[in-house]
Amino acid sequence: MTGNILETASAILKEGPICDHCMGRMFAKLSTGLSNDQRGAAAKLTLAMEADRTRNETTDDSMLKLLSHSSIYARKSLKMDSTLDKCWVCNGLFEQLDAWADRVVDALDGYEFDTFLIGTRPSGLLIENEEILWAASGTGWSEPLKTEMNREVGRRVEARLGKKADLKIPHITALLDINRENVELEIRSLYIYGRYRKMVRGIPQTRWPCRECRGKGCERCNFTGAMYPESVDELIKPEVLKATESVDTVFHGAGREDIDALMLGSGRPFIVEAEEPLRRHIDLTRLQHRINRHAAGKVEVEGLKFVSHRAVEAIKQAKADKVYRLRVTFKGQVSEEKLISAIDVLTRTPINQRTPTRVSHRRADLERVRTIHNIELEQISPDGLKATIVVNCQGGLYVKELVSGDEGRTVPNLAQGLGVEAKVTELDVIKVEGTFI
Repeated sequence: MTGNILETASAILKEGPICDHCMGRMFAKLSTGLSNDQRGAAAKLTLAMEADRTRNETTDDSMLKLLSHSSIYARKSLKMDSTLDKCWVCNGLFEQLDAWADRVVDALDGYEFDTFLIGTRPSGLLIENEEILWAASGTGWSEPLKTEMNREVGRRVEARLGKKADLKIPHITALLDINRENVELEIRSLYIYGRYRKMVRGIPQTRWPCRECRGKGCERCNFTGAMYPESVDELIKPEVLKATESVDTVFHGAGREDIDALMLGSGRPFIVEAEEPLRRHIDLTRLQHRINRHAAGKVEVEGLKFVSHRAVEAIKQAKADKVYRLRVTFKGQVSEEKLISAIDVLTRTPINQRTPTRVSHRRADLERVRTIHNIELEQISPDGLKATIVVNCQGGLYVKELVSGDEGRTVPNLAQGLGVEAKVTELDVIKVEGTFI
């Protein structure tokens, strides 16, 4: 094995002067516990000593020439010779590790973070040089230049800032662009989970671009680009932006309620994602208070806590049962007995629903089967033209169409059971049940 290592080191040195880092990187998988520059210096020193020893023990001219050549370059690389040129592989990059660490520290100034990661984007010349080096050495023990660069600059940044490098989920990734000699930052978003209540009707969950101009601004939307002046998202957003000093936010809800519906009870789970935040160590109790003061009487949040990015997918995929309070009007008079009988049929029969007409422009036209867990009749008006019912059902059921039938797209339905037209005039979501994070 020793002979193989020396032969590889000799083949590498024949290509030209090489620094300890680039030499040692060709043996990175050997002698764990050493740095690459230590491996490189050891390989070159051993090669120089072996050349001197063998020179005294052989008369083979070709061998003497090879060993003499290797010894010269080994001595130059070990700085035994003042004529040492720059490393032909990295072009002196590993002499600039402290300067690159300085660039990273400067770029990170002003950001709150606990963990970071260094990445490297090598220039085309460095990539080409390394490919030549691998071909010349034929070694199976090497690691890429960018791996060592990441590690060495990372160690220096750790020491200077007292922060930890994290290879999996860093708060910030600093990308070293070697060709441009600058540092690009990739800032991991900050995720805040909570539940919101919506106490007024006519507010969508997220910003709804104008159908006419598609967000560009026109007379229909009063040049705002939006169908509605406010949304749950936009009422929460300003205070999150202030607290985190982020560039923008993204709102992720566990489902959504209709614009004309209230969201009451314990509220609907949501996650607000703060993009590229300067501040991560924020007081969520204070943030909750500020959001509720800003959105007073319209939206209220509670239970704010930090979560990971994986929680976004979790709330999107969670299967949540819902409880609704529906205020229903009938085209003809309905008796309490007949209403209870029709309700009973709905609770005992699977509900087949095609995508409702009112959302067919933005949803796939599919047929779904949903289940009603329970329907409670809260009250019926003396004239039998109005009623209030509470529906506990499987998530994904369109309850307005459960009442109206939507021209036969929902079967069975309340109107069908009563034999008169029925429609929901007011809808409140009073509970969203399920495990979300």
